[in-house]
Amino acid sequence: MSYEQQRPLGNVHYDQLNGSNSAAAGYYDTPYQPPKKRRSKWILVGCPILLIVLIAAIVGGVVGSRKARDANSSSSSSGGGNNGQGSADGPHQSILHASGRFPISTDGYFLPVYPSTTDTAAYGPPTFINANNPSINWPQDSFTPSGQPSLTNLRPDRPRLVAGRYKIQALPNLMKGDPYLQQWNDIIMANATYYKDQPAVVHVFDGGPSGSGILDPAREVKQRVKHFAYAYLMTNDTSWVDHTWRELNNAIHWADDTSQAGNDPTDPWNSAHFLDCAELTATFAIAYDWLYDQWTDDQRNTIRTSIINFGLTRGAAGYAQNAFWTGVNGNWNCVSNSGLAMGCIAIAGDDTSGTCNSLLPQVVNNAAANCVRVPTPNGSGAETPNYWYFAMTGWAELTSSLQLATGGDFGMLNNNPSFNLTGLYHMYVWGMTSLFDYGDHGPNKFSTSDTSLFYMGTAYNQPMYTLWQRDRFTSAEPWSMFWYDPGVSGAWWNGLPIDHYFDDNDTRWGSMRTSWTDNNGIYVAMKASNLTAHQTHGDLDCGDFVLDALGQRWAGELGSGDYLGAGYFSSEAQNSARWLWYRKMTEGQNTLSIAGANQNVNALPTVRFDTTGEAQGPSTIFDAGSTSTAYMVADLTSAYDADVKRGIRFINGRKQVLLQDELTNVNAVTYWRMHTNATVTIDGANANLELNGKRLQVQLLNAPNNVQWQTLEPVRTSDAPQLQTGQDPDQPNPGVTVLSLSIPAGTNTIQVLFNPQWDNFSNFQNPPSVALADWSLTSH
Repeated sequence: MSYEQQRPLGNVHYDQLNGSNSAAAGYYDTPYQPPKKRRSKWILVGCPILLIVLIAAIVGGVVGSRKARDANSSSSSSGGGNNGQGSADGPHQSILHASGRFPISTDGYFLPVYPSTTDTAAYGPPTFINANNPSINWPQDSFTPSGQPSLTNLRPDRPRLVAGRYKIQALPNLMKGDPYLQQWNDIIMANATYYKDQPAVVHVFDGGPSGSGILDPAREVKQRVKHFAYAYLMTNDTSWVDHTWRELNNAIHWADDTSQAGNDPTDPWNSAHFLDCAELTATFAIAYDWLYDQWTDDQRNTIRTSIINFGLTRGAAGYAQNAFWTGVNGNWNCVSNSGLAMGCIAIAGDDTSGTCNSLLPQVVNNAAANCVRVPTPNGSGAETPNYWYFAMTGWAELTSSLQLATGGDFGMLNNNPSFNLTGLYHMYVWGMTSLFDYGDHGPNKFSTSDTSLFYMGTAYNQPMYTLWQRDRFTSAEPWSMFWYDPGVSGAWWNGLPIDHYFDDNDTRWGSMRTSWTDNNGIYVAMKASNLTAHQTHGDLDCGDFVLDALGQRWAGELGSGDYLGAGYFSSEAQNSARWLWYRKMTEGQNTLSIAGANQNVNALPTVRFDTTGEAQGPSTIFDAGSTSTAYMVADLTSAYDADVKRGIRFINGRKQVLLQDELTNVNAVTYWRMHTNATVTIDGANANLELNGKRLQVQLLNAPNNVQWQTLEPVRTSDAPQLQTGQDPDQPNPGVTVLSLSIPAGTNTIQVLFNPQWDNFSNFQNPPSVALADWSLTSH
C-alpha cells in the first residue's frame, strides 16, 4: 500500500465510502497503519516497508474529503482526497545516510531531523565538486549536436528521455560511493517489486470522461512503468519488461468494453480531459525509449502506433482547436506539452506518419512561451504551492529530455529570467510541519514529486537546491537517480536567510521562521495578494496565515473542496459558485470576514515587509538573537471595501508571535477566525490550545470588553453566502475547531499574541500598543 494510493478522507479510508467517488470503487485497498508514536490531525499517511512515495498532497490543512475536478478548469486534479484530518503516525525508518553529517531520521511529518551540532566544519557552504572523479561525478556526455541544436537532429543512441545511456552505465559505480543513491535505489526496487505483484491498474472514470476522467489511473500507470523500466536497466532482468507490457496493453484496451458509460475504444486515453492523454503519452514514450531494444517488432509497433493515434494526433487536434491548455501559464500547459514532446522524441526516426515533424516544434515553442511562465517574477508558483509540483515535474521532464536528445533547451531554461528562483519558493513555502498550502491542494501525485529541484540545481548551478531536495523522503524515485548530482557538498542552509518576502501582485506573501534545522521552532507565513489569476485554484484569502510551533501546526488550511461540484471551477468572478463553498470562501480562511461576506475578488492589497535579515550559518543549532525580528503589514482595504489592516510579526527574540488587526469605521460586525486541530479551552482573555501534548496560549490584548474568545464549528455563519440550489453540500471538516472573535462595528484594534509553551522558558512579554503604520524592526 503506497502513500498515494491511500487517499484519506478524514478518519474514513477511501475504499470505505461506498462509491462516493467512482474512480476508487474496488480499486484502493485498506492502508497499512504503522505503529503510532505521535499523532497530528493535519495529515494522514500509511507507510509500508520501503514504499516511500509521495502522498496525495503534502499539506498542513485540516481537510476531509474531496472529489475530482471539473474538466473545464485549467488545472490538474483527480478524484481523491487530500489528507489533512488524520495522523502522521510517527517517524518512519530513515532513508537517509546515518552518519554524523546527514539527517538520521524523519519526524512525524516526514521532514528531516538534523543532529544538533555546532561542528561547523561538517557543514560547509553549498557547492558542486567539479572534479574529474568518476566515483562522485557523472561522466561527460559524448553526444554533441553538429551545428546548432535541432529538433530534427536527435542523438542516435537511446534512451533520449530524462536519462542517457552514459548515466545509466555510470550509475552502479556512483551508487557505491553515495549513500543517497544507494538507498533510493533500494527503495525504488522495493516499490517496483510491490507494483509487479499488484493487478494491472484499473481504469475507471472519475466524474465521467469530462470530469477528472482517468487521470489518477494514468499517473499510476506512469509511476509503475518508470519503476519497471528502471528496474530492467539496473538488472537486465527481462521480467520487468513483461510487467511493463502488462500495464501498457491494459492501458490500450481498457476502453474496449463499450457497455461501460463513457468508454471509447478510439480514444482510450480520454483526450476530453487532456491531462489523462498527456500522462499516458509520456508513459508509453518512456517505455518505448527506455526498453527500446527489448520489445518485439510487434510490440514496438503497437506502442508507437498508440503514441501516435491516442496521444500525438489528439494533441495536434488540441492545437488546431486552440485548446485552453495551449495558452495557460499553469500545470496544464507543462504536463500536456511535456507528454507530447516526450512522445515525439521517443519515436523520432520510427514515425512514418509525419505527425511529429510539425507537432514537436509547435509543442516546444508553446511550452517555452507558457510553461516557463508558471514561476512569477518573484519565483512563486502561479497556481498554488501544491500545483507547483505538477507544473515543475512536467517542465523538468520536458527540458531534461530536450537537452538529452538535442543538446539544447530551446528557451525552457532562460525564457523566464525568474525561473531559477522558483526553487527558493518551494523551500520557503515549507514550514516546520508542512506547506503553507493556500488554495487547492490538487490530486494524488503518483508519478509527480518535487525532484525537479535536482534538475534545477544542476541546470541553474544551485547546489543549495540539490542539497535541500536530497534530504526529502520524496527523492526515492527513478528520476532522482539521474537528475541528482552526486558531486555536491555542504549544507543547504549555510548562508540562507530565515525570512523571505515574495513581492508579486499575484502571489504576494511573506515567510518567517526561527531556524532552518529545528523543526520545533516557529514558522509564520501570511498571504495578501491578488485573488485572481490562479487558474481557479485560489481562495478568497487576503490576510490568511499559518503558524507552526513546537513541531505542531496550530493554524492551518482547509484545502480543496469538491472538484466535481457544480461550478467549482466556473470562474474567479465575484459571483462564481466557487466562492459559495466554505473551504473557498473568506470565512473558511484564517482571516477576517466582515458580516460574513466574501472578500472582493479584485482586491490588490499593499504590503510592507521587513526583517533584521539573519541568515543561518553552518551549525544546525541557530539562535537569531534577542533583537531579531521580521514582520509583514498588509493594507486589506481593497479586499473589504472598508479600512482594514493586518500585521504579523515576531517579538521577544522570535519566541512569540503578534497578530494585530486595525479596523477603522467598519459598519458591521467583523469575524476573526482561525482553524485549528488543537483542543481549545477558554480562560478569560486566553485561549489555551493543546495538540499532541504540546501547548500554545493565544492571548487577547487590549480588546473591547465585549470581545471574547469563542469556539465554533468549521461551517459558515448565517451571515455568509449560502449554497445555491443544486450545489453539493460542504465537505465535513472533522477534528477542526474555529477559534473566533466577534468584533463590533466601529473602530477597533485587536492584538492577538501567540505564546508557545516552550520547555524551560517563562519570560513572555506583552508587546506595546503600536499602530501598524509605525511598526518597525525596533518598535517592539
